Amino acid sequence: MKRDLAKTIWGTCKVFIFFTSCTLLFYSGFLWIQHEYEKQHRYTEPEGEAMKVISPLEENTDRWLERLLLFYLDGE
Repeated sequence: MKRDLAKTIWGTCKVFIFFTSCTLLFYSGFLWIQHEYEKQHRYTEPEGEAMKVISPLEENTDRWLERLLLFYLDGE
């Protein structure tokens, strides 16, 4: 009886230690990835032959109504 209880407690402790160590490993991986991404400058000018993907919208007062109706028709 005591032997079975000790095995159960030891098995539970092993699972808890395994879960805690995996959680700490996963968390430290996230911290490492975040640290690597903080080193990058997001707003630097691109090098090479980069081109602008979007162009500014023209100032048309009727256009906003068309866009609103399209928004309502698509249901998004």
